[in-house]
Amino acid sequence: MGEWLGVAIALVSSSIGGSAAAITRYLVTGADPVMLAILRWGIGFLCLLPCALLLRVRWPERSDWPAVMALGICFFGLFFILYNIAISYTTAARASLALATLPLHTMVVGAILGVERLTARKIVGVGIAVLGVVAALAVGLAQSPPGSWRGELIMTGAVFCMAFYNVLSRPLMQRSSALGFLTVGMGAGAVVLILAGLLKGSFAALAQFTPAQWIAGIYLGAGGGALAFILWVMALRRATPTRVANTMTVNPIAATLLAALLIGEPIAPNLLIGLVAVFAGIWIATSKAKTD
Repeated sequence: MGEWLGVAIALVSSSIGGSAAAITRYLVTGADPVMLAILRWGIGFLCLLPCALLLRVRWPERSDWPAVMALGICFFGLFFILYNIAISYTTAARASLALATLPLHTMVVGAILGVERLTARKIVGVGIAVLGVVAALAVGLAQSPPGSWRGELIMTGAVFCMAFYNVLSRPLMQRSSALGFLTVGMGAGAVVLILAGLLKGSFAALAQFTPAQWIAGIYLGAGGGALAFILWVMALRRATPTRVANTMTVNPIAATLLAALLIGEPIAPNLLIGLVAVFAGIWIATSKAKTD
């Protein structure tokens, strides 16, 4: 039941993350990748810190702070700058499709680091889920903008940052609390992003924001930043990294639906077939065979 609860929480997190991809695509013409990351994690951190202090969370042990901060900078800083650059080159659906390879990256990283044993059932489940994403977005791929391959290539490379975060964060999280771990990591990433934004002059874009863009930016931080990753680390405490990462395959589905509403990106007619394959893959990867 603990594993299934973790997977259910991760599904909600991944769906919110998919909506954040569409919001990022909506905002990308008005702000650079660093500013978008600042909005997401600066606002996210401002939401998390009061909650952590009021709830008197268990903070990471002093000896773990350098590792927690390094993971936070790698993930909330480096990964999301690359993430935003990728989305500037391609559609939300295509970028999210590349992001949906996270389960494969996580399985490889987990196996290399000796954290998680690969099984045939996990490999088959992840494979079916990823193929489901490909099927769901096949028509969208044919209608991609020129040069969009750059976005998918950058996103695929960036996914390794999240794979290492998923695998390496679990033991650190278990020695503290999910919220305490997340707040320290997100805070470290936000500080580095703000310094980079000041040096780059990224904050000038905010003066041109419309009310609709401000609403989108606040959602990006409070929803796609704070809420999505509170749920993500809660899931990582309850389920293995690969099973949590496997839910990322719903991310492009949510991104496609919201991007269609916000900016008119096309929806593939075979979306429902892809959805069935996605959830079938998640069920296979998260369930256990009798011989496991």
